[in-house]
Amino acid sequence: MQQKTKNRWFIAASAVGIHISIGSVYAWSNFTTPLMEEFGWTAKQVQFTFSLAILFLGLSAAFMGHFVEKHGPKKSGLVASLFFGIGIIGSGMAVNVGSLNLLYLFYGVFGGIGLGVGYIAPVSTLVKWFPDRRGLSTGLAIMGFGFAAAIASPIMNDLITSVGIANTFFILGVSYFIIMSLSSLYLAKPAEGWLPKGFSASGKKIAQDLSQLTANESIKTKRFYYLWIMLFINVTCGIAVISAMKPLAVESIGLTKEAAAALVGGLGIANGLGRIGWASISDYIGRENTYTAFFLLQIPIFFFLPNITTQSIYAVMVVIVYACYGGGFASIPAFIGDLFGTKQLGAIHGYILTAWAAAGLVGPLFAAYIKDSTGSYAGSLTFFAGLFVVALIVSLLIRIDINKLRAQNNKKMKNTVAS
Repeated sequence: MQQKTKNRWFIAASAVGIHISIGSVYAWSNFTTPLMEEFGWTAKQVQFTFSLAILFLGLSAAFMGHFVEKHGPKKSGLVASLFFGIGIIGSGMAVNVGSLNLLYLFYGVFGGIGLGVGYIAPVSTLVKWFPDRRGLSTGLAIMGFGFAAAIASPIMNDLITSVGIANTFFILGVSYFIIMSLSSLYLAKPAEGWLPKGFSASGKKIAQDLSQLTANESIKTKRFYYLWIMLFINVTCGIAVISAMKPLAVESIGLTKEAAAALVGGLGIANGLGRIGWASISDYIGRENTYTAFFLLQIPIFFFLPNITTQSIYAVMVVIVYACYGGGFASIPAFIGDLFGTKQLGAIHGYILTAWAAAGLVGPLFAAYIKDSTGSYAGSLTFFAGLFVVALIVSLLIRIDINKLRAQNNKKMKNTVAS
C-alpha cells in the first residue's frame, strides 16, 4: 500500500516549531543580570555561556550533518530535542547548585549540540519539499529562529520574576522538549522524484542544480570556500553590531538606555523579516545576486555609520544591517542546493555553518577589543566595511565558477542530445 504523501506546508510548520524553540538562545541576555546578581559572576563569565552554545552549534552542525543525511529528519529532530531539553533542564540544576562550569556544560555544550542538529535537520528537508520555492521555504523556518527571541524574552522575564532562574530553566526545558519532539515526529523526506501537486501541469520548469555532490566532494571545490567566506564576513560584521547595539546606539546618537533597548527589540523584527524577505527574493533574482546585494548595501552603511547623528537615518541603516544579517542565514541553504544539489545538503550545510561558529567568536570579541583600546566602536565599523569589500569581490568570483559549471553542463546536455 502506497504511503500517503505528507503536506509540505505542515512540514514547514514543523520546521518553524523546532527553530522557534532553539532560536530562544538569542534571548540569553535575559539571564545575564539575574545570574550576575545571584552569584556574583562577571558579565564576561555569564556571556561565555552564550558564546559556547554558538560554538557548539557550528561544531555539531558540521559533525552531525552526515547523521542527519543517514537517519533522516525525524530521528535527527528527536536527537536535537533530547540534547536541547537536557541542556536547558540541566541549566536549572546548575543554577540550583551554583555551578558555572555545569552551566557551561549543560547550556553551552549539550544545548549547543541540540542547536546545531536542530538547525540543519528541518532546513535540509525543506529544500527537498520545495524545489520550486527553496528560498521561501528555508526563509520560513529560519525566520522562526530570528523571531524566537522576541517571543521568548517577555516569557523569560516574567518567569524569572515569578518563579526564579532555576525554575524558569526547568519550565522552558520541558516546554521546548515537547514542542521540538512533536514537530520532529511529522518531519520526513519526500519520495524520490516527488514534485509539488500540479507543478508539471503548470508548465513551469524547476531550475536544475549545477551538480549533485557529497559533502566530502563539495569541500574540494572553490565555490564551497567562496560560500564559507561570504557567510563568515556577513555574520562577523552583523553579529558584532548586534552584540553591541545597545551601547553603540547610546554612544553614536545619544539614545537613552531605555530607548536603545526599545530599538534593539524592534531590530529583532528586522532580523526575522529579513530572513523570509531576502530568502523569498532570492527565488526570483538568484542567490548570487542576493549575496552581492547584501554587500553593496552594507559597505557604505558601515563606512558612514560612525558619523551619523540623525536618529531616523541611523535607525534605517541598522534595520538594513539586521535584515541582511538574517537574510544571509536564510538564503544559504537554497544557495547550497543550487550549487551542490540535495544529495547531502544537510551535511554540506553543517560544514558551511562552521563559518557561523567562527564569526560568533571573532565579531563580538574584535568589536569589544577596539572599544576597549580606543574608547569607541567607530574603528571596528570601518574595518568591517573593508571586510564587506572583500566579500563583494568573493561574490563576483563565485560567478566565474558558476558560469564555468553552467557552460560545462550545457555542453554535456548538447552532447547527450546529439548522441
